[in-house]
Amino acid sequence: MDRKTAGRRGVEERAAAGRLCRDRTPVTAHTEWRPAPGRPDPIALIEEQNLTRDADLVPVRHGRMLASPFTFYRGTAGIMAADLRDTPRAGLDTQLCGDAHLSNFGVFASPERKLIFGINDFDETLPGPFEYDVLRLAASFTVAARNNAFTGADVRSATLAAVRAYREAMRDFARMGTLEIWYAGLDEQDVMSALAVAVDTSSGKEQKKAAKRARRAAEKAALRARSRDSLQALSKLAEHVDGSYRIISSPPVLIPAREFGGMFGISSDQLQETVQNQFRSYRQTLQEDRRRLLERYEIVDVARKVVGVGSVGTRAFIALLQGRDASDPLFLQLKEARRSVLEGHLPRSVWRQPGKRVVQGQRMMQAASDIFLGWTPGMQENRYLYWRQLRDMKGSAVVETMTPFGMELYARVCGWALARAHARSGDPVAVAAYLGKSGRFDAAVAGFSARYADQNEKDYEAFAKAVRSGRLEAVEGV
Repeated sequence: MDRKTAGRRGVEERAAAGRLCRDRTPVTAHTEWRPAPGRPDPIALIEEQNLTRDADLVPVRHGRMLASPFTFYRGTAGIMAADLRDTPRAGLDTQLCGDAHLSNFGVFASPERKLIFGINDFDETLPGPFEYDVLRLAASFTVAARNNAFTGADVRSATLAAVRAYREAMRDFARMGTLEIWYAGLDEQDVMSALAVAVDTSSGKEQKKAAKRARRAAEKAALRARSRDSLQALSKLAEHVDGSYRIISSPPVLIPAREFGGMFGISSDQLQETVQNQFRSYRQTLQEDRRRLLERYEIVDVARKVVGVGSVGTRAFIALLQGRDASDPLFLQLKEARRSVLEGHLPRSVWRQPGKRVVQGQRMMQAASDIFLGWTPGMQENRYLYWRQLRDMKGSAVVETMTPFGMELYARVCGWALARAHARSGDPVAVAAYLGKSGRFDAAVAGFSARYADQNEKDYEAFAKAVRSGRLEAVEGV
């Protein structure tokens, strides 16, 4: 369905269109997923991605992916994009996250300094079939739950919880007005209230204990997130030398510009000048009031900083800025944006500048976005960056320590948050009508997730074998 015309059609007509999609593509279509004949070699896909990454960081990327099947899954959005290419589609498009695994959700600060929960990674964002994000999210819960050694029943329960929450939330959004959907959000108080209800309604001693543990974990995570700001980053990432601050050196994870040498084919002085020029260009992508605010800061140092799992090896920098004095810092992150992994299988983005694609997709899907979110060309031809605050009360769940009860609760909020993001850009009436009231879609996606988790484990073993054989180099523990 054309998203541009959905709002101009009657509600009944939109719902009928969704039901028609269900006739053409049953909601059970994903149950029996199998790898397509001639499926690309997953190791070859990883090697292809490595060709344009910083060579010294490629072994670090491999080392992080090697930690477990779950961390491998986090780093293989490109492999799954290829696998989803031939899967059934209802024909209902939304703005996709493109890499909607459970670790790409978390809390972050709204401009009003409230903690809100939602998707927090948009490197692969692109319009496309809503199923792509749902399948990526659901399979991530299956992979993570298996990684935590849950029972088969608990693995399935966590997966179903995510899909059910998505489906039920979409039905709620289908009944809302357009602005009501746009303003919908999930803040810290909403999450804590839901956890309190879970504690009060838990039956049995063990379940109540698990609910209380989940609430305490959420409270600690929120407290940590509130402490993560530029002042905290200054204490961790900078040192005071000769009356001013500079970014510390901790290679290979953190390398300040003064130590770059000719790393990118230019001197450290040239790099500093280039970043200053880009900073001026980046400011032009901001709203006028935010541009004026940022003009009160100056860049005092720059460093390359390794981030994430799948992103390792792509260009990523941090910039230390100073406001009124050295005790008034602002850290910005400059992250390389490339073509979405989905663009090899879906229509290309209307935004030919990948940094702009990331920013516009994030603004469409998030309830509130970073006030300093913008973009600029990179330092070299065909390189692109997007800019944002490095630490703005961002926090994520520690998946590896989750209990079955805690993961199921987390699955519900992730499913709700994904539905809200899709409802903003797609047609919630049509999607809700397609999904229906029963749990058949939930069960079908859970079936897909189990089969895809099996495939992920096989791919992980092939990856580990490639490391052992010397085909791939890996540096662990970095």
